[in-house]
Amino acid sequence: MRDVVLNWGVGAQFGWGLLGLNLFALWSHDKDIRPLMGQPITPADLDGLDALKRAHIAKAVRTSNAALEARQRGDGPPPGEAIGVDGLGNDLNAISPLNTRTKVARAIFESIDVAGAAAKFAPYDQLLTASSWTAAWIKAASGRDAKIIHEGVDLTLFAPGPSSRWRDPDAFYVFSGGKLEYRKGQDLVLDGFRRFAARHPKAVLVTAWNSPWPQLARGMKGHLDSALSLEPDGGLGLRRWASENGLLASQFIDLGRVPNFALPQILRDMDVALQPSRAEACTNLVVKEAMACGLPTIAAWNTGMVDLLTETTAILLKHQGPIRVPPGTPFPPHPGPMLDDWGESDAEEIDAALEFAFQNRDHVRTLGLSARRDLEVRKRSWSHHADALKAWLLDDAVGL
Repeated sequence: MRDVVLNWGVGAQFGWGLLGLNLFALWSHDKDIRPLMGQPITPADLDGLDALKRAHIAKAVRTSNAALEARQRGDGPPPGEAIGVDGLGNDLNAISPLNTRTKVARAIFESIDVAGAAAKFAPYDQLLTASSWTAAWIKAASGRDAKIIHEGVDLTLFAPGPSSRWRDPDAFYVFSGGKLEYRKGQDLVLDGFRRFAARHPKAVLVTAWNSPWPQLARGMKGHLDSALSLEPDGGLGLRRWASENGLLASQFIDLGRVPNFALPQILRDMDVALQPSRAEACTNLVVKEAMACGLPTIAAWNTGMVDLLTETTAILLKHQGPIRVPPGTPFPPHPGPMLDDWGESDAEEIDAALEFAFQNRDHVRTLGLSARRDLEVRKRSWSHHADALKAWLLDDAVGL
């Protein structure tokens, strides 16, 4: 059995955490791999898991935490016995680099210091990423090839099903999710939706934009009239932001912090999802979750999303102009040539896409179900991701 150390955290409130949680759980009873996390797994990290799932991984959690403590004391297993997978983001720095003989960098980024990337990748034997877009930038920046293994979605949890009787049968619900930030394009959502809602007073925008880091979104404005401010308790002032930018109170619902396991029923109550991200290093987990539920999805045709979306599975926002980062935008991207690959969706095209979905509900429902089947055919589940990563790590990465 080979130890594989995944050097990031687990959790259900952010993308890296969901990746770690699913890989850890799927490998927890594997006969070839013993999963170990590079960060401690706490009870709070497992919020949202039911008692059965917690029991399923309990022994593996204890093993992982004990192994981490041993490594920190310096009396863990010899470095050559483990495969270390460092999670690298926009700065291409691991949280705490692993001391293993076999080193793999899982690089997921939307903007990097291209000139300095080769040096950051130099210590690693293998490079891993999750989209053709990031793989191309890795090649351009370092001259090295990266293995592409697309991220997945839990197709057993996120699945088509009946809507509840809690929704207003006369309303038209538009869902948008993801951490509030300039890259995710929530300002574009509000701009496009308010145009549509001006003609359709029963349209409702339902958002899951909260994250564990609300302070990073303070001052978010994009190209809207009014910037986002925080509430006295530190939370996002989303209702006020929506109102100040032209939405009626009845046209906006903020879901707050939603556990990942609670999203499927919410998605099944929606009419369409709207995700005009300016850049996605992977293929946008929120989009995959919506597609897995058979929910018709409007999404930007750019960056990593090109690996996921097709004309027969989504309503594509094809008008992708150059981005214009307004002064004072919080958490600005790293300046450099990668930004030339980002895409700015057009508010008028968003409005037109929403109108098309509104006027052609039977057709777009068929589109949503086609998207679900496409995920199954292309094996875009977490289970398939775990199997593909295991095979690559044991067959290729270890053989160096």
